[in-house]
Amino acid sequence: MGLREKVAEALISDTDDFFIYWDYQTGWKCSGGGCDSLEKEPIRQKGMLGLLDIVQDDDREICSLFLDRMQQGSKDANVFQPLPGKRFEVNLHLRNVDNTYTYYRIECHILKEEETGIMHRGVVEIMPLTQEEIYRLRLAENITNDKNPQYFAGGAAEIMASQPEKRFALIQFDVAKFKVINEQYGEDVGDEILRFFIHTLKIILRPDQLYARLTADVFMVLTSYTQEEEVYELIGKIDQNLSGYKGIPYTLFFGVCEVKDRSQKLRKYGDGAAFARQSIKGDALNHIAFYRDDMKQQAKTQKIVEDQMEHALENHEFVMFLQPKYSISRNRIVGAEALVRWIHPERGTIPPNDFVPLFEKNGFVIKMDQYIWEEACKTIRGWMDAGVEPIPISVNVSRRHLKDGRFVQVLDDLVEKYSIERRYLEIEITETVDQGQTQAGIDLLKEHGYTLLMDDFGSGYSSLNTLKDTQFDVIKIDRYFLQDFVRSERGQKIVEHTIRMTRAIGLELVAEGVENQEQALFLSRCGCDTAQGYYYAKPMPVEQFNERLKE
Repeated sequence: MGLREKVAEALISDTDDFFIYWDYQTGWKCSGGGCDSLEKEPIRQKGMLGLLDIVQDDDREICSLFLDRMQQGSKDANVFQPLPGKRFEVNLHLRNVDNTYTYYRIECHILKEEETGIMHRGVVEIMPLTQEEIYRLRLAENITNDKNPQYFAGGAAEIMASQPEKRFALIQFDVAKFKVINEQYGEDVGDEILRFFIHTLKIILRPDQLYARLTADVFMVLTSYTQEEEVYELIGKIDQNLSGYKGIPYTLFFGVCEVKDRSQKLRKYGDGAAFARQSIKGDALNHIAFYRDDMKQQAKTQKIVEDQMEHALENHEFVMFLQPKYSISRNRIVGAEALVRWIHPERGTIPPNDFVPLFEKNGFVIKMDQYIWEEACKTIRGWMDAGVEPIPISVNVSRRHLKDGRFVQVLDDLVEKYSIERRYLEIEITETVDQGQTQAGIDLLKEHGYTLLMDDFGSGYSSLNTLKDTQFDVIKIDRYFLQDFVRSERGQKIVEHTIRMTRAIGLELVAEGVENQEQALFLSRCGCDTAQGYYYAKPMPVEQFNERLKE
């Protein structure tokens, strides 16, 4: 029986299903038969928009998305016209006349004139799901395809075989800190979000874009494409439609891996997408990464680092180095910055870039920072005991600390333990940290009397704006900002005016990355007298720094 005949029969007889019939000239009509328990009156009055009156709250956003995908975007919000040439389907909990809710499938079929191909009528079919269908739906929502990898791989193989001329990629994504969402809003809300993802992907993806939930909050999508821009467009579409469920803030991270050899197992490219996704977890600036051949080795290296970091801390393999800060005019040390180095007993010195970013992501930076804070306090106490006039040591405080005000008590306890003045323990904070989330920590540091240094000034997008009402006491000019700008006359004027403006509002300055005498003299002429960089000294062990300090 064809669709037209089915519609005609539905309009004159009772069926198990309920039909909404749409005609270009007459608008919406409803059949009287089928779904006796369903509350139909809002649909009879408003057509498809009536679904919003009877859908369960948990499914409201799915329903709105379904209607948005169907609608042509009429200027009149009360006029709903299906998008021509499409077939849509969604499962929703709808209210019954007895005020209970039942799972229904809503299918929309659009009819075209055979001769002109112009859409002229459509049918929306509403049918209750059977217990078997509900069981299978729940199974799909809660049991991952990782339990049966052949299901996804088999479907992907069929799709790729049908489009031999296309390129294919796997997109893997998850929710940043999904565990926190479960803790803050409850696991039921977390499950709602995951169900929302599943239903939304079914609506927004094409039939040839296969998707699966892998584990917990990790999803994967297979897509064909010709140009890489198409992958970015699809990611943007997924991100836009999946973000902000019920106003809950969360961020999605995406990893992409191209399927270069279709004879290889798909799992290989799924692992590649996972490596790419994990490479940017915790990155505030990037949430999309494409797989590179070196990522697998990087992941192995990170695993080794994470396996050894606790032992390294207990074994004092993390060592504090000090880089002097010099007065340009007096050519003498006036301060120092504490930096960490990992001296591995077998691998030698491990560069900070190989472990600091990873520690920022996994939270170990909290323990490492506190260790360096204490090493700085010990050093200052040692100078005082040796009769050497102490100089300030600036230590780094990461954004991880600033989001938790308890770190200030740790600093206070160390200052008290070693009986040093707070002015000798200065606090460096990177300009690019999200001050919306960390402002409370900055306020607390000021309340407790610490000197604050804004690190990497000039590396962000709002440098000048941050000076207007900043609570920082010292601005550290970023090395790249300095080196890039002093190369031209126009750039030198920008640096000069930035320095003079900063001094005029009562802030002190330190220039980082000074590499030659010409840069030092230029800074001195502009009004910046404190500098650090390889022209003066590289970071060095405390013993070597002490010798230089005596000189």
